[in-house]
Amino acid sequence: MGTLLTILIMIASILLVLLVLMQNPKGGGLSTDFGSAQQLGGVKQTNDFVEKATWSLAGVIGILSIVMTLMYHEPTGVPAEAAPQETEQPAAPASDAE
Repeated sequence: MGTLLTILIMIASILLVLLVLMQNPKGGGLSTDFGSAQQLGGVKQTNDFVEKATWSLAGVIGILSIVMTLMYHEPTGVPAEAAPQETEQPAAPASDAE
């Protein structure tokens, strides 16, 4: 299960990097490569899709990371087996101070 989650996180991370690289920092990005707004989807819808996909992939990575952390979380306290056992000390014999 951990391997599957790791692979999904890696795929989502690679897709997120590709989506971020497609975006233009000044707002043009992928929409300027299409030329005219009369194509299927148009400029506005292309930007919306890229933005929603970016946030969705970031959310998927975050959720999968939290799930993996909760699945493989080990308590930081001392386990019961490793805790020192309390042994009873033999009582000191009563002194005969008569």
